[in-house]
Amino acid sequence: MTIRAFIPLLLTGMLLGGCGGNTRPIPPVAQVDVPRFMGDWYVIAHIPSRPEREAYDAVESYALRPDGRIQTTFRYRKGSFDAPLKTMHPIGTVKEGTGGAVWGMQFIWPIQAEYVIVYLDADYQQTIVGRSKRDYVWLMSRTPTLSDADYQKAMTRIAALGYDLSQVRRVPQSGTAE
Repeated sequence: MTIRAFIPLLLTGMLLGGCGGNTRPIPPVAQVDVPRFMGDWYVIAHIPSRPEREAYDAVESYALRPDGRIQTTFRYRKGSFDAPLKTMHPIGTVKEGTGGAVWGMQFIWPIQAEYVIVYLDADYQQTIVGRSKRDYVWLMSRTPTLSDADYQKAMTRIAALGYDLSQVRRVPQSGTAE
């Protein structure tokens, strides 16, 4: 199947996948200082999307664009620390009236995936990003590792949001992702 033939099928699947109906909204944090949130975040654990299933050294980087949107670079190695670096470049749009905590993340035009900052520590060192469908979640940190105590606290938060912890994958981090 050519990529041209695949795109309409992908778009249809994404649109239909978003029509769950009974999804309880996931509660965002009250306020995010978006410029302070910019920079690198190591993905510590996640319920992964398809490209992330075998991610190593996963890092999500955000940069404000002049138009107010957020240039995102997701980089990772597939399957091992020695694999070549792969990247994805979605564009984030902060939803008005959400205190900076709810974004639309666009991988393919015109669809924006829900991206909700559901936890953010006061020092902007740890965050949890989720979705109302509870299909994906990302625990991220400014450093490539978390203490066991911080990791367990994060897992407790993720479970309290309604996620199935058996689906969470800890992302191997070497601390040298470039």
